[in-house]
Amino acid sequence: MKEQKDLWCPERECWAKGYETVCGCDEAGAGPLAGPVYAAAVILPRELVIPGLDDSKKLTPKKRDELYDQIITQAVDWGVAWVGPEEIDATDILSARMNAMQRAIDKLGITPDLALLDGNRDHGKAGAVTTPHIMLVKGDSLSASIAAASILAKVSRDRYMEEAAAQYPQYAFEKHKGYPTKLHYELLRQYGPCPIHRRSFLKKL
Repeated sequence: MKEQKDLWCPERECWAKGYETVCGCDEAGAGPLAGPVYAAAVILPRELVIPGLDDSKKLTPKKRDELYDQIITQAVDWGVAWVGPEEIDATDILSARMNAMQRAIDKLGITPDLALLDGNRDHGKAGAVTTPHIMLVKGDSLSASIAAASILAKVSRDRYMEEAAAQYPQYAFEKHKGYPTKLHYELLRQYGPCPIHRRSFLKKL
């Protein structure tokens, strides 16, 4: 049996420095041509072991769904937020990502002393994470809290795109989730953009 990866090292370092409540935060959907960018913030019970917890990109959709249910049930607190296509177009995707993450943190019922953020950017021209935070490159593979947040953000966004597929069936959103695949471009050329497409991402179309 594969040994469970220890994802608690970043949190332990923060607790040792006196930060009592630490949340992980991550976003999903920066690259698609359509739909919102989603973010999640999660506070987990200390040292909680969730078998299979990992970076959402390394998991199957079925496993992500299973872990989603476990996370929202076992978390001390969690929040999910998003920034829609219109706001993305009005600002920029980096600002939208930062705004989505801060909004997810703001949805927590418990104010964290510190947030662990996936990535190496904490602000854009029109948005920033204002909660005290530490950046972790590839944090979704290093931190239990960030990994949990990555799963909530990814599953939430995928579910949104599956609902959009029913509303706009001609774009086959259920297959590509809005990402710039060959099929998506073919359907865009055939039907043009719909209300959830990011116009700023389609300038070369």
